[in-house]
Amino acid sequence: MSHPLPPIQPQPSGVNAVHWSDFARQSAFNAWLAPLASRQLLLPESLRPASADASFRRYLRLDAQDGSSRIVMDAPPDKEDCRPFVHVQGLMQAAGLPVPQIHAWDEAHGFMLLSDQGRQTAIERLDETKPQAAHAWYLRAVDLLIAWQRASRPGVLPAYDDALLRRELQLFPDWYIARHRQVMLSDAQQATLSKAFDAIVAQNLAAPSVYVHRDFMMRNLMVGADDSLSVLDFQDAVYGPVTYDIASLMRDAFISWEEDFVIDITVRYWEKARKNGLLGTASQNGWGADFGEFYRAVDFMALQRHLKVAGIFARLTLRDGKPKYLADAPRFIAYIRATCARYRELTPLLRLVDELEGTQAAMGYAFGRI
Repeated sequence: MSHPLPPIQPQPSGVNAVHWSDFARQSAFNAWLAPLASRQLLLPESLRPASADASFRRYLRLDAQDGSSRIVMDAPPDKEDCRPFVHVQGLMQAAGLPVPQIHAWDEAHGFMLLSDQGRQTAIERLDETKPQAAHAWYLRAVDLLIAWQRASRPGVLPAYDDALLRRELQLFPDWYIARHRQVMLSDAQQATLSKAFDAIVAQNLAAPSVYVHRDFMMRNLMVGADDSLSVLDFQDAVYGPVTYDIASLMRDAFISWEEDFVIDITVRYWEKARKNGLLGTASQNGWGADFGEFYRAVDFMALQRHLKVAGIFARLTLRDGKPKYLADAPRFIAYIRATCARYRELTPLLRLVDELEGTQAAMGYAFGRI
């Protein structure tokens, strides 16, 4: 038997207030939440900000009478489409991955009521100076990734194909170089970038395809009460290179590790991926059978991601008014330079990046120059 709750009260004006820039949207939200609160014994007056991300979505938290809490996704439908989130949530749940449960969804207005997976992301448990303490967390993340990839089927998610890879790479010259650095590339520089992009795309498309989370990193893994991990921010998932998510995990947007730690975890992933048949078969010329070649493929995939994200972070700052992301740009430039310094065919790209950044190429990276 349900216990009726009092009507939703106006939100407080303090630091925990939920601010609405659109009164009509606020009214639609209150109308949606009121019957849900009554049925699910929620406490509307507890509504408060939980987090925001790089998109136009934001997340709110509210409490229930039994002491638990829920998450509300606020995703304006003119800016965000919730259908991919719902689709991928179903795929991940079917694969046995811990993901937020969808308790209610107002598709027309872009409101969703979700289970609360915790209040701390995995990255908050990590310290770059203590890789040994991070080791177990990364092994758990690898197990989640393997479970996700094992469920892969073609034709279920959008293809991470040549066209999409190139659209993402183009963010680097369009937003990082032209808009952020305010540099107009010469014809020779354009040719250097184009040749490098061709090599990156060709290397990435040679890898077997699996389900790709597309932002699989410790910031998007939540820590539960029992230290278990659950997966968030999966709405952009695609079907593409098996190297992408391990590259995303180990060449993180927000935390960096020494090369020996990166290799250690990547080897462990590689061994599990091979055991589970994720790296192809003999008919694919034994792709991934040699770890050195696999690590090269991961490097090239990470390079694609870093070029893309540098462009995205510039766009978030210049177009969307979110400057905090561009503060991490030096991490990406360091990743880009380190990878380019490792492979001879990327030397022209390294020189171009050094010209843009006003830096001088360093030598002595792991594996030498290949």
